[in-house]
Amino acid sequence: MDLETGRLHLRSFTPDDAGFVLDVLGRADVVRWLDDGEPQLMGDLDAARAKIVFWNELVAPLQQWAVEVRETGTVVGWVCLVPVPDSGGLFQVGWTLHPDQHGHGYATEAARAAIDHGLGAGLGEIRVLMMVDNAASVRVAERLGLRDLGVTEQWYESPSRMFLAT
Repeated sequence: MDLETGRLHLRSFTPDDAGFVLDVLGRADVVRWLDDGEPQLMGDLDAARAKIVFWNELVAPLQQWAVEVRETGTVVGWVCLVPVPDSGGLFQVGWTLHPDQHGHGYATEAARAAIDHGLGAGLGEIRVLMMVDNAASVRVAERLGLRDLGVTEQWYESPSRMFLAT
C-alpha cells in the first residue's frame, strides 16, 4: 500500500533501491541508531536485496516504505510500521533518512503518514522507540505531538525513549 503526503510518496521498495539501502545501512553514523550493541554495517548489494525482500514480505497494515520526494523521485530514506519485538502485539513506527537528507522535515512528514495509516487501520496505539540519546528523533517525535512516556527497558537490550500516538 502506497501513501502520499504533500511532498512525499511512501512506497514499497524495489530491487532498484538496493544501492540506496546499501549506502544507508553501510554507514556507522546511521546504523548506530538502529540496533542494540555494536553497529553491524551492511556489506554488499546481495544483503541489501535480501533486506528489501524481507521488508516487502510484511503483511498489511505493517510495512517498510521507501520515502521518495514526489517532485524529484529521489529516495531519501524509509519509514516503517512494525511490531515491537516480544511485546505481545504492540506496534511501532520508525524512520531512517540518508544523512544528506536531514533537516527538510521528511522524517516528520513520513512518520505522520505511517502513524495515521496505522491508527486508521485500527491499531489503537502506536509507539515510537528510540535510543535515549537520539536527540534528532526526539525532536521529530515532539514535532509529531506524541506523548512522551519517558525511558523504558522493555523489548531491547539498551534503554529506549518511548513516545505514544493514539
